[in-house]
Amino acid sequence: MTQRMGVLRFTQDDALRHFVASLAMTWHYGGCSASLAMTRRMGIASSPTAPRNDIIYLVPHKSKLQSKAETVCKLLKKRYGHIDGFLHHRNVFELLCAVCLSAQCTDERVNMTTPALFGKYPNPEKLAAAKQADVEKIIKSCGFYKNKAKNLILMAQRLVSHHNSEVPKSIEEMTALAGVGRKTANVVLGQYFGTSAGVVVDTHVKRITNLLGLAKASDPEKIELELNKIVPRKYWDQFSLWLISLGRETCVARRPRCSECLLRISCSYGSAKS
Repeated sequence: MTQRMGVLRFTQDDALRHFVASLAMTWHYGGCSASLAMTRRMGIASSPTAPRNDIIYLVPHKSKLQSKAETVCKLLKKRYGHIDGFLHHRNVFELLCAVCLSAQCTDERVNMTTPALFGKYPNPEKLAAAKQADVEKIIKSCGFYKNKAKNLILMAQRLVSHHNSEVPKSIEEMTALAGVGRKTANVVLGQYFGTSAGVVVDTHVKRITNLLGLAKASDPEKIELELNKIVPRKYWDQFSLWLISLGRETCVARRPRCSECLLRISCSYGSAKS
C-alpha cells in the first residue's frame, strides 16, 4: 500500500482481499468497481473506475460534522488570527505555573499574581526549595491556594529530579507532574511547543461547542475526544483560544449577543433564535 497526495492506493499484493473482507465490501477486480453506497457509509469515497485494473483509489470522505467544524475554524481564524495566549510568561516553566494557577481563577488575576511569584521563584530549582507557606502568601488571591502551592512545589521538585529542570514535551510526562491534567498539559504543549495532544476544553469551549452542536457530552475529557475527531488537527492549538475570545466578546454565557455573532449561521442555538 502506498499513499500519494492524500490518496491511498491498494494493490493486489497488499493483501487487499483481507482489507475488503474486514469491511464487508464487494469488489470486482476486472473493472475495479466497488459498492459506492457501502464506501460512503464507511466514511470513504471510491473511484468507480481506476486507471489500472489492480489499483483501487480511496479518498477521505468528510462527515457533515467535520465540514461544519472546519467552517467554524475558518471563520474564527479570519476573525481572530493567531493568538499567543492570555497568560503572561517569559518561558515554558512560567507558562506551566501560570496555567496551574488559572484553575478556577481568571487570567487577569493570575497575571496580577505571577510577577511576584516568578520574581522570587524564577526557575524550578528555586520553587522546588520553597516553603509552602511562603508560596501560599503570594498566590492566595488565586483561590485554592493551599493545594495550588503544594502542587507547584511538587511539580517543580519532579522537574528537577526527573527532567533536569526542563518541562517535558510529551502529554504522558507532563500529566505525571503534580497538579497537571490533560487540559493544563495541552495548553502548554499547544501554546509553547505547538504539539498539543488534543483540543483544550475549558468552560467556554464546553459551552460554545455544545451550542454549536459540535459536541454533546458534558464531561471535558469526553468533549475533547468528540472534538478531536472533527476539528482539523492543524487548528487544535488555536481552537480553544478562538472560542475563549468569542465567549468573552459576543457569546457571553449570561447574555449571548447572537445577532452579532460570526458563527450564528453555523450555531444550532443562534440560528434558532434568529
